[in-house]
Amino acid sequence: MLFGLLLRNMGPKSTREMVLECARAADQSSIDELWVTDHIAIPPDDAEGSGGRYLDPLATLAFLAAATERVRIGTGVLVLPYRAPLPTAKWVATIQELSGNRLMLGVGAGWMQAEFDALGVPRSRRGKITDDTLRFIHACFNADEVEANGQKFLFLPRPPRPPIYVGGTPPHALRRAVEFGEGWMPIRSDKSVLEPAIEQLHELAEQAGKPRPEVILMGALPLDSPEQAVEEASELAAIGVTRMVHAGPYKDAASFRQNAETISQKVRPALTG
Repeated sequence: MLFGLLLRNMGPKSTREMVLECARAADQSSIDELWVTDHIAIPPDDAEGSGGRYLDPLATLAFLAAATERVRIGTGVLVLPYRAPLPTAKWVATIQELSGNRLMLGVGAGWMQAEFDALGVPRSRRGKITDDTLRFIHACFNADEVEANGQKFLFLPRPPRPPIYVGGTPPHALRRAVEFGEGWMPIRSDKSVLEPAIEQLHELAEQAGKPRPEVILMGALPLDSPEQAVEEASELAAIGVTRMVHAGPYKDAASFRQNAETISQKVRPALTG
């Protein structure tokens, strides 16, 4: 199992200084990945915890690409209906190019009605927009010459397409993960819910003649008790989770660094040893 950390690009933890210090701490550890989240228009009555402050995920990853050298960076998840397909594909290609092919593209269809309202995008169309955008991203990374709205253009630079991980719940997310991506990125839930969903994902991939997809789970591990964290991670690996993103809170960069060290020095060695 590989391990990542959620870097808070929201609320009071999202200052330039803290984002930089946390990213460099992860880069200096053996943590595999750093992930950021996506909200674009938090309504005033739903701003508890973040105060409505969110850094754009793609801009944040471009910033982190220059601040790090080793750790992989990802969106957990980028809400595709919030952005036009062509600028999104250009952002993705640019970050992939400038990061040295370290980008991991987690995507989703979105859920918050207020954000769709603010953007003027019908929430009822989010599934179709997500599928169309994923199809377009694949087209962009498959050839230098692409066509959109009847206009041909050159899509350059064209680095290797980053792996795509689809967030969301069954059945639509599982279908998208198999059709368009390399894996599924669920939020942690009860094992009785997660295990059959992973089994269904594996069945869909087998029916499509594709390799078994990865499962990247977003959730908190009890890092204050490394033994319990090892036990939980082991149970998740047994049902098919291939990557775990610790999304627990941290009060400052020092506690973020401590989380990275606990996973690197205690949890991972116990699983692999």
